[in-house]
Amino acid sequence: MPASFLPRLISKPFQDPGLYIPFSFIKRAIIFDLGDISHLSPKDILKASHVFISHTHMDHFIGFDHLLRLVLGRTKKLCLYGPEGFIQNLEGKLSGYSWDLVENYENMLILEAAEIHQTHLLVQTYICRNRFQPTSPPLKKPFTGLILDEPGFSVSTIILDHSIPCLGFSMKERFQVNIKKTALQDIGLTPGPWLNDLKQALFDNKPADSIFKIPAGQASPIAQCFKLGELSSRIAKITPGQKIGYITDVRYTPENLKKIIPFVQGADHLFIEAAFSDAHADIASTKNHLTARQAGEICGKAGAKRFTIFHFSPRYSETEALLYQEAEDAYQKAFSNETPSRSTGVIKAIE
Repeated sequence: MPASFLPRLISKPFQDPGLYIPFSFIKRAIIFDLGDISHLSPKDILKASHVFISHTHMDHFIGFDHLLRLVLGRTKKLCLYGPEGFIQNLEGKLSGYSWDLVENYENMLILEAAEIHQTHLLVQTYICRNRFQPTSPPLKKPFTGLILDEPGFSVSTIILDHSIPCLGFSMKERFQVNIKKTALQDIGLTPGPWLNDLKQALFDNKPADSIFKIPAGQASPIAQCFKLGELSSRIAKITPGQKIGYITDVRYTPENLKKIIPFVQGADHLFIEAAFSDAHADIASTKNHLTARQAGEICGKAGAKRFTIFHFSPRYSETEALLYQEAEDAYQKAFSNETPSRSTGVIKAIE
C-alpha cells in the first residue's frame, strides 16, 4: 500500500543536512532544515507549506535565501519554525535585501515565523508587500511540544543541547486510509476527487452515520449518498500511520538522551546525524555531535524500525562504510536488548 509521506534526505550524507517530505496524493511537502537545497527542483521546493529549522548554523539555514527567491511574487503562506533567537535571525536575513519594488506585486506572500522556547512560542508575521516589516510585536502562545496539528498528521518538537538550543522533530500520521479498488468496482464506483473528501471526513472523525455525498460525474453519472461508516467499511482499509523522526546536531549527554529516546520511540523511519566515527568520540564531544555508534544505539533503544544516518564529517569520504557498520552494529545490539521479540530494521542510506 502506498505511503502518505515519502521522506528523503535533500543531499548526500557528506553535504548539508535536510529532510524533504512530499505528500503522496497532493502537491504539498514539508521540509526539515534549509541547508543547500539546490538539489531540490523548484517545483519540489514550491510544494513546501511548512519548514522546520533545527537551529540557524549556516549549514542548516543558508538555503532560506534560495527558498525566498522562489516564492517571491507568488500568493503563498509559508510557515517557518525555529529555536530561541530564530525571529531575530530571520529578520536579519530579510533586512539584508532592498524591498522597494514589492509594493507592485499583485500576489500576496506571507511568512509566519514561530520561535520555540521552553514554555512558549513567539509568532510573528511578515507580509511581502510591507517589505517584510512586522506591524506589531510577536504574539506569545503556550508551548506543549505540539507545533503543527492537522487532521491527517501532526509535528512535535523537543529542545536539545548543541551548545545552543537545537530542535528535534517528529512527524506522526494519524492513520492511513487505503482504498480497495476491487471493492470500488463491486459497488459501481470509480476513483476521483471524492476519495480525498472521503479521507478528509475520516480524518475529521465525522460520525459513522453522517451522510457522505459523492457529486455527480465523480464516481458515477448521478450523485450518490452513503452513510460514512458503511461506505468506508466497504471500500477502505484503515491502518496505523507512520512516524518519522529527525534528530541532528546534538551532544551525547544523559539529558539529551532522556529527551530523544522517548520522543522518537517506535519511529517507522528515524533520520539521525552521525558526524564522526567512534574512534573520534572525543572530537564529536568537543563539537557537540554524535558518533555513528551513538546514533545507532539511540535508534536501537528507541525501537526505530529503520533509520538513516547523515551529516558525515568529510574526513570519512574514503571510509564511509565504517560509519554505516558502526551504526548498524550498535543498532542491532541495542534493539535486540530493548525489543528481543521483534525483527530488526536496516539502515537506508541516500544513493
